[in-house]
Amino acid sequence: MIHIDPRDGTPIYRQIIDQVKRMVLTGGLVPGDQVEPVAGLAARVHVNPMTVSKAYSALVDAGVLERRRGVGLFVAAAVRRNTRDDREDLLDRELRSAAALLVQMQIEEDEAARRLCGHMRDFRVEEGNDHE
Repeated sequence: MIHIDPRDGTPIYRQIIDQVKRMVLTGGLVPGDQVEPVAGLAARVHVNPMTVSKAYSALVDAGVLERRRGVGLFVAAAVRRNTRDDREDLLDRELRSAAALLVQMQIEEDEAARRLCGHMRDFRVEEGNDHE
């Protein structure tokens, strides 16, 4: 579900693009899934429909979404998931956001690294991904 953070310095259309891409990369949206219509998303998140339309058009141009005339917008059948560039781009954006929060909270690097490693270990165990 897309959420707009008005305090985020990122333009709204970019937040929509980033969140749709994140959902595709993480499996929250899969090829063939229909995305929320422009008018519905615009009304739900209180933004101009042109902003949503601009974001969706960029996602169509990038090959993430495809238009089906008279039906709506869907995750493209041939969408590229988990390409190295896409993963690195998503990871960099997420880490940049986390780093900004850590600096704001005056958390030291060693403390942040220790906590991140702990969360990664916990996640691997919870998800059965512990291959170490």
